[in-house]
Amino acid sequence: MRPCILTDEISQDLDEALEICDRQGFTAIEIRSVWNTPPNELTLRQCADIAARAADRSISIAGFASPVFKTELPTSAADLTRCQSLLASSIEQCAALGTGMVRVFSFFRDGAPDVQAAAEAIDTVLNKVPTDEVVVAIETGTRTNTPTAALGQQLVDALSRLNVGVLWDPGNTVFAGFGDGHLGGLPDLRPGSLLHVHVKDPRGTSGYVELGQGDLPWPAILAALRERGYRGHVSLETHWRKERVLTARERDEPWGEGISAGGREASEACMAMLASWLKDVA
Repeated sequence: MRPCILTDEISQDLDEALEICDRQGFTAIEIRSVWNTPPNELTLRQCADIAARAADRSISIAGFASPVFKTELPTSAADLTRCQSLLASSIEQCAALGTGMVRVFSFFRDGAPDVQAAAEAIDTVLNKVPTDEVVVAIETGTRTNTPTAALGQQLVDALSRLNVGVLWDPGNTVFAGFGDGHLGGLPDLRPGSLLHVHVKDPRGTSGYVELGQGDLPWPAILAALRERGYRGHVSLETHWRKERVLTARERDEPWGEGISAGGREASEACMAMLASWLKDVA
């Protein structure tokens, strides 16, 4: 397993984030917002610049954290067209970044999760947009139709596409109020469906805390991932700040200074913790 971090959890200044990754021994990053630019607004030139700066430090780009399908379920042809356009542009950004993974969601839910409705909408979009050059990682998102590993697996099974899998974020599961599963729900995921892991530590549904101080047994989860043969990235998405608590909007739209303020100190502490845990299970 390779340690990774979303750079905007450290800073909007990419060079500052890369310097910290280098010092902490993190050899991979995940791109969301950079230079106060939301992910969907990053130009291809900016993406190429990001890739070049990371390569200069021998740091790879594990994935692009796009906001694709982070919206209400489509109810019209126009809604679907907007989803198609955003996915297509995100895949172009992946190519410029030099990464083969695009993170997507499963649409916001209104009440109980509706995996079937999400699957039908996603399948319609995937039938229109070529995705041969990427793997599509569907996140277990707090307010989406897949807040748990079990529902993420159900959605992937419904889609039945070789290049579609789960981006597992058990912190989102706990924060969404679904957090009673063993090992954060990991046993509900088939090993072949797991593409990527986000690491953060919630304390119930109240907020996120320093890694190791919340409700998730991360050392046990990492050990279980190793035993299952997972060799992908574990990507730190700190979401904890020493001097403040992220607002609901900052969690829903995690880009720009709204997400990055206070991130450097908090993320460095969590990076050191994650690195020590990975060393223990190596």
